[in-house]
Amino acid sequence: MKLYLFSLMASSFLAASAVAAENPTNAAASPAPAPASKMPPASAKQGVTFAKDIQPIFETACVRCHGATNPRAGVRLDTLDATLKGGTNGKMVVVGDSAKSVLVTKITTVGPNGAFSHPRQPLDNDQIGLIRAWIDQGAK
Repeated sequence: MKLYLFSLMASSFLAASAVAAENPTNAAASPAPAPASKMPPASAKQGVTFAKDIQPIFETACVRCHGATNPRAGVRLDTLDATLKGGTNGKMVVVGDSAKSVLVTKITTVGPNGAFSHPRQPLDNDQIGLIRAWIDQGAK
């Protein structure tokens, strides 16, 4: 009987652990990345470049935390090379595929009010669209 109870308790613990691993308790409180179908579309603008179109957006909204001095998560967005290099968790940009780029996932996180937001500086749909177009056009 004791062995049976121990087995029952152990299997219950393992089942609860598996559920917790799939659904961490803090996941509900965290903003969720927007699915690709809900992301603002890439801009129709052609010839989007980092220096002309993207760097000004990053300078205004991102470089405070992702610049050359103590960049968060090792992510620097102050230069083209640094942006393409990525951070401590890997590359942020999948050149040619903005929907699969972590950078786009991060800037299209849906906040509690249903709007696209970033913890510090929300980008508008036009800015997100330009960043998507830049990545889709080869991130140059």
